[in-house]
Amino acid sequence: MPITIIVLGVILLLVLMIVFKVNGFIALVFVSAVVGIAEGMTPLNVMASIQKGIGSTLGGLAMILGFGAMLGRLVSDTGAAQRVATTLVAAFGKQRLQWALVVTGLIVGLAMFYEVGFVLLLPLVFTIVAAAGLPLLYVGVPMVAALSVTHCFLPPHPGPTAIATIFGANLVTTLLYGLIITIPTVIIAGPIFSKFLKSFEKSSPEGLYNPKIFTEEEMPGFFISIFAAVIPVVLMAIAAVCELTMPKENALRQFFEFIGNLAVALFIAVVIAVFTLGLRNGRKMEQVMDMCGDSIAAIAMIFFIIAGGGAFKQVLVDSGVGNYIADLMKGSSLSPLLMCWTVSAMLRIALGSATVAAITTAGIVTPNIAATHTDPALMVLAVGSGSVIASHVNDPGFWLFKGYFNLSVVETLKTWTVMETLISILGLAGVLALNAIIH
Repeated sequence: MPITIIVLGVILLLVLMIVFKVNGFIALVFVSAVVGIAEGMTPLNVMASIQKGIGSTLGGLAMILGFGAMLGRLVSDTGAAQRVATTLVAAFGKQRLQWALVVTGLIVGLAMFYEVGFVLLLPLVFTIVAAAGLPLLYVGVPMVAALSVTHCFLPPHPGPTAIATIFGANLVTTLLYGLIITIPTVIIAGPIFSKFLKSFEKSSPEGLYNPKIFTEEEMPGFFISIFAAVIPVVLMAIAAVCELTMPKENALRQFFEFIGNLAVALFIAVVIAVFTLGLRNGRKMEQVMDMCGDSIAAIAMIFFIIAGGGAFKQVLVDSGVGNYIADLMKGSSLSPLLMCWTVSAMLRIALGSATVAAITTAGIVTPNIAATHTDPALMVLAVGSGSVIASHVNDPGFWLFKGYFNLSVVETLKTWTVMETLISILGLAGVLALNAIIH
């Protein structure tokens, strides 16, 4: 019954948004309330759950998306993004641009949460699209696929690292296996899949991209252009190294953990960009601050829709759907790796959040497969694969992709949802193939 209610809730949400053209945030909050009450929650508990979902989602993302949008706007409006884009086009050519963005996505994704890398790199994608005259999704999807794959498979990304800790998996082994699976997965879900998306003629969303073509004299140099954008990656990478090599009470480690915090690293990058790309190039502080303010206005509705997705997710979590799925899987005869993937996939589809699905799965399956002697590194990758399948309307990441790529709900299902499902199925195939070879 709980699964049926979720399915009907998703159908109601799609009807409201596609047929009746209801605003995404309004539709998400309404459907969250309907589903919560139908699942047996009291109205007051439903409202508390909705508020918790909005608060926890924006609490973790508000500064990250805000500072990321500011940095992207500064890089775009000062000509820095155009400088980087024209340099990449000249270095790689149109035919190899996708591969350059795949590599960029993998490098950035290792150090950052998916959402941070997304908002940091999308302004660059917008500018490359304009400079090379290529379709937006054709250029952007390979980069997004690379970010998503690191989220699933590759330590030291926080997601796989947390699951590896729960399973007691060796991080180096997990990284090695993850890289083996990542390469074919990102090629198929990125550059190959994006070839089928050339017919989606989408323009970059207003307010997130400056269409002005800068002259050679107006653009800053390449090093200055890329410096502010890579600062967050560098700071977070240093923090990760310090965490692995220094004791917790070490003052230097604590300092780098602070400046390597997601929000702090982006704030530092914004401050650097204000001076190196703005004031240093003759712009007044008022002009630079207008750029920052305009960037927040441009993503305001994206903020709220992501928050609505968080509310829907939280209602599903609080209503006990996860426990219902756990009970269904008790006594299952599935192989350990298939059980890891199946439980994670079911939770992902039901709850929306990949992180919640993965961590919950680790807790559910650990007692059931502790005595099976299954390779824990492969278990980590099986859980990670399942946790990204079939992203849809209860996933805040769905709405982030929709907003930045200027898509309708149906178009997002045809692009983002298919891409995530490809990554999940290819990841499972890779895990099973590795298990057959190794064991």
